[in-house]
This record gives sequence, structure tokens and C-alpha cells, in this order.
Amino acid sequence: MLSYLKINNYALIEESEVDFSGGFTVVTGESGAGKSIVMSAIELLCGGKGGKHAIRTGCDKCTVSGIFTIPEALQPEISALLDNGGVEPDSENGNSEVTLRRVISNSSTRNFINDTPVSSKLLAEVGAYLVDRHGANDQISLTVPARQLDLLDNYAGSAPEKALCADIQKQLNDLACEQAEFEKHLPDTTEADRLQLMLEEIGRIDPRPGEEEELIGKQRRGSNARQILEYSTILAGMLTENENSIADQLGKVFHMISELERIDPALTGDLNDICSNLQNTTVELSSAITNLPDKVELDPEALAAIENRLSSIYTLKRRYGPSMEQLFEARDNAQKRLDEFCRSRDRRQEFACRKEELQKQLALAAEKLSAKRKNAARKFLDLTIEKLHAIGFNSASLDAEFTENAPGANGKDHLELLFSANRGEDMRPLRKIASSGELSRLMLALKTVLADADAVPTVIFDEIDMNIGGETANQVGNELKALGRKRQIICISHLAQVAARADEHFLVRKSTEGERTISRICKLNDPAEEIGRMLGGGDSALRHAGELLKALKQ
Repeated sequence: MLSYLKINNYALIEESEVDFSGGFTVVTGESGAGKSIVMSAIELLCGGKGGKHAIRTGCDKCTVSGIFTIPEALQPEISALLDNGGVEPDSENGNSEVTLRRVISNSSTRNFINDTPVSSKLLAEVGAYLVDRHGANDQISLTVPARQLDLLDNYAGSAPEKALCADIQKQLNDLACEQAEFEKHLPDTTEADRLQLMLEEIGRIDPRPGEEEELIGKQRRGSNARQILEYSTILAGMLTENENSIADQLGKVFHMISELERIDPALTGDLNDICSNLQNTTVELSSAITNLPDKVELDPEALAAIENRLSSIYTLKRRYGPSMEQLFEARDNAQKRLDEFCRSRDRRQEFACRKEELQKQLALAAEKLSAKRKNAARKFLDLTIEKLHAIGFNSASLDAEFTENAPGANGKDHLELLFSANRGEDMRPLRKIASSGELSRLMLALKTVLADADAVPTVIFDEIDMNIGGETANQVGNELKALGRKRQIICISHLAQVAARADEHFLVRKSTEGERTISRICKLNDPAEEIGRMLGGGDSALRHAGELLKALKQ
């Protein structure tokens, strides 16, 4: 339950701190005093949408923080959420308490759980376990069949079955997107023919990586064969074959070094070895140069074949290059796309089989969800009728009309709640009920049934008792009082009969201080004066309030 709330610079509230207890708490005040601001602050704290418009005029930020006591039954789920979000337990109270805080500035919104920064998504997930808020405007959504189905699902506890349907439907949607993407990029027959011709052309020439460079080298050598032969002959003569060649000169050098070595071996050192190596290198170089003409293609036909091969490769490069790497890439892509075209029939069959299997799974999941809904519907309706009788609809009747849709993310059911307020009247869909008072009481009955079945520790009713009065107001107050024995109920109310039954009473006042308007919330130890105001004001109303409070205490 919510045990502590602190608000700073939020809308009309400059600063307020409130300690809440369990049971049934009522919040009252004049219209426009700021009661809904308090409830909105709690909603914001639990992950509701907020923006810089919430900041009090003249301030640069607003802060809302609260401490929640976690029931033992919810501690495992909330602890798991906090652990996954990297949030440490409360240092003093462990898993039994959690502190939520939101700070909104003109440029950003920051969220904290136990002083650890968290995402708004995690804050909302934790908040959903802690607080359930119902407002007067919810009665409008009650007329929407999809909302009625949601209420039944909440009571039936069919979230796992709904999640399974939604997951399977998502897989079907993803499959449809995958197939659409496949079809989008699939070649048509014309393009497939073009790709086939392209691959055949490249295949006929069948270029190899590195082949172009190899052929260019052969072509250059063949085109310059005479020069290569001439230079090879000259170089071989200079090195070893001519009179007075380098080899001959090195022989003379070797002889002179040998003479110097004879005079003094220490003088020449390893000069003989160096000279000998030079001689060997000269001979090896001459031999290698002599073999160069063997590497040159002197056959004109062979040279013409090389040039024709290069011409074919150049043609492929112009069409599909311009580089060899791009040519090979174009060939591989064409082969891949052509393979896709050739396998398209198999792929379409695969898509069809996967779709059929998922549709079978969805139909089965939707059937299980529908069965769970229908099994819970009768008890849900009976309990709601009991609540309606308790709050003044003594002859009311309520029924559920199920029709079947195609299975989808929300199962296959379409639900229409049928209602009759008086005996002898035909039951009609809620969307055709004109009375806002009837809708208000029906919503209250549904919400109390749901709150009774739900594990959420704190339930907030924001003026859900509007358009109700007289003896019905007493009965509504009794229902809220009874509900407060099982969980924390916080209710904004304009009804004295409801407020008089509260375990705790808070008053919101709006005042003007200087040029500013400020709303404040305070706890009333003696609510007689406020209840008297709610009854119309004056001495007689105050006496009536005192008598009402005294009677209720007895």
C-alpha cells in the first residue's frame, strides 16, 4: 500500500507530505481545489505520462516521491522486476518496501526506484503491481465492447492465454512481413532471363581471380620479346661470356687478393670469401638472365590468343565491373537472385506451411482463452449483480453476449455486456444506456468485483461516485468501507455519505497567497465540519454531519 507521498512544485501544489494508512481513505475539497492533482501525482509516480506542463509556474522542476509497502504475496514478482532492472532492495526494509520517485524538468524526466535511475517502462511495470486507478471517465470506456472484454480478462486471470495469442499473432505478422520482403526482392521472369544470360556470358569466359594481371604480364613480355632477347644477350655477355667480362675481372681481383694473403693473412681477413661469393653471384645472375627468353611467348598465335582473352575480360568488366572484384560480385549476386527465383515455388510452399501451422496454433490458443473467459463470465456477472443490488439496483440484471471473430491477438471473442436496470425491461447493450448515473454505479460494481479479485494492494477511485445520491450514496459508502477491509482504498468523493464512512479523511484546500494560488492537503482528525460543508453548509448541516458520524461509529 501507499504509506507516504511527497509532492513538490506539481501543478498548484507547492509542497505537500502525506502519511497514508490502510483501509478506506477519502479525499475531499471544493471543486477545483486540487483533489485530482493529488491523484494525478500518484498516477505519475506509478509510471503515468508526465511533461513539463506539470511543473508549477515559475519553477524549473517538480518532484513526486512515494513509499509503498509491498504485500508478501507480491514480493517475489516485484523483487524479480527490480533485480532484472539492476535495482537493489531497500537498505532497511528489504523487499517489504519500495521507494518510487520522478523528477520532471523542462528538458527531461528522470525516474528512480530506491534511488536507482530506471526507465519509465520499469517504473510503470512496478507501479502496475502497486496501484490500480479508476476515474469517473472510465464509465465512457465501459460502453466499448473491447474494454468490457478487458474487464472480464482481468477477473478471469487470462493474461497468459492472451499473451500466447498475441505472441502467435505477432509470429504470423512477422511471417507476412518476411514473405512480403521476399516477394518484393524476387526477380520476375524477365529479370530472371536477363540474369541467366549474364551468367552464361560470364560462364563462357569464366575469368579467374588474378588472371587479368597474369595475362597483362604475358602480353607485355610477348610484345617486347625482341628487346628482352637483345638485353638478355648483352647482359649475359657483360657478366660472363664476353672477353674481359665481369667474371673475368673478378678472377683477377681474386688473384690479387690471394697474393696479398700470401704476404700477410691477417691483412686480407675474409676478402677472399667475399670475392668468391661475388663470383658465384655473377654466374647465377648470368644464368638467370640467359633463361629469360624461355619465359617469353614468341609465338604470334599464342600472343594473339592472350590478347583475345584480355579483350573478352575487358568486355565483361565494362558490362558488369568496372573492376574484377565488382565483376565477381555481380556474378555471385546474379547467381543468388536466380537461385531465389528458381526456389521461389518451394519458398512460397514453405511460407504457406508455416502460416497454416501458426494459424492452427492460434485457433487452439484462442479456443482455450475463450473457454477460460466463458467459464469465468457467469461468476463475474453474478458477483457484479450482487454489488449492484448492494448499491441500490435491486432489480438490475446483467448478462454477457459472446460472438465469434477470426482468431487474433486478443483471441476470437467479441463480448457485449447486456444490462437492465429495472425488472421487466429488455436487456440492452451498455453503449445504449443513456443514464450516466447507471453507468457510474455499474462501473463501481465492476471495479469493486475486480478489486476484490485482484492482488493490487492500493485501489484509487477518482470521483467514481459521481451522479449518485440519496440512499444509494450510503450503500456505495458501505461497499467502499467493506472493500477497505481487504486492501487500501483511496477515494476522491463529493458525497458526505461516502466521506463519513472513511477510516481516514484528507482535505484539499486552495488558497491565494500574494499573487500565487496554492493547493494543500491535510489530514482531518475531526471531519465533521468538512462533511457539514459537503451536506450544504450551515448549522443544520453541521449538526447533521455530527449525527451521521456518531451513528456510523455506533
